[in-house]
Amino acid sequence: MAVKFFGQFLVENNLVTREALLKAIDLQEQKNLKFGEMAISTGYVTKEEIERAHNLQLSRDMKLGDLLVELGILTLNQLNDIITRQQNTHLYIGEALVQVGALSSEQLQAHLDAFKKDQARFVSDRIELPAGIADGLVWEMTADLTYKMITRVLGLPFRAGKCQAVTTVDSNFMMAALDLVGDVEARFILSVSEGIQKEIAKAILREKSVDTEPVEVLEDTVMEFVNVVCGNVAAKASQMGKVMNINPPVALHPPATGLQIPSGCIALCFPIHVGENDKMELVLFIRQ
Repeated sequence: MAVKFFGQFLVENNLVTREALLKAIDLQEQKNLKFGEMAISTGYVTKEEIERAHNLQLSRDMKLGDLLVELGILTLNQLNDIITRQQNTHLYIGEALVQVGALSSEQLQAHLDAFKKDQARFVSDRIELPAGIADGLVWEMTADLTYKMITRVLGLPFRAGKCQAVTTVDSNFMMAALDLVGDVEARFILSVSEGIQKEIAKAILREKSVDTEPVEVLEDTVMEFVNVVCGNVAAKASQMGKVMNINPPVALHPPATGLQIPSGCIALCFPIHVGENDKMELVLFIRQ
């Protein structure tokens, strides 16, 4: 057993067909608008204003709506109106499966209960580090900001797995690493599968397809994303009273046996579950 999304759980347990799930996902994509899309649809903002705010988000730990208010593009009333519209029109995958006729409302509730019970030991609503980690609040903040940037910059839905101390890091298609130095020191590593690398590239390059991009460009986008995350981490650490500087990111291609932990470090792994066939992890080599 492992972390799953609700749709995956239903298919693997033969509760719905994969065809029905894909039909429900298509319905979701038609109905659910991102905040920026909803804001544009109301006429409150322009596409150019959303792009401007998105660019600023790369260096600001703020939700898009809050940033638009700070910039004077939205009023608080307009922000609340957009959020309300999103909430009133949002379609969850289970509701979509009911609408396409794959489940009844009664079956949906029963399956949701079974899913939550199945997943309880794999996921957590909060970031919890193993006992005894020095400067734990800094590393909890680092994971939290990483999750926020995956949502805000990449637009990827995910489920966070429980943090674990590890003695080796599993290999993956690519890793981007950046050293954090100062009052607290660690190597920040984002491990991604090929599919996730392309999703990051599409988000950073603002392109619908990156299939023709050179390997070097795809790797650069992952490193740029790591640079953005760690820039925000360093700024937040400063607010916490910790001096933290960042070195330039580098690309890593570990052997199939995985990445070894440097001497004098403890390694924390934060699994980031994005899809069935893709693998993404945040790893911190924390100097003790």
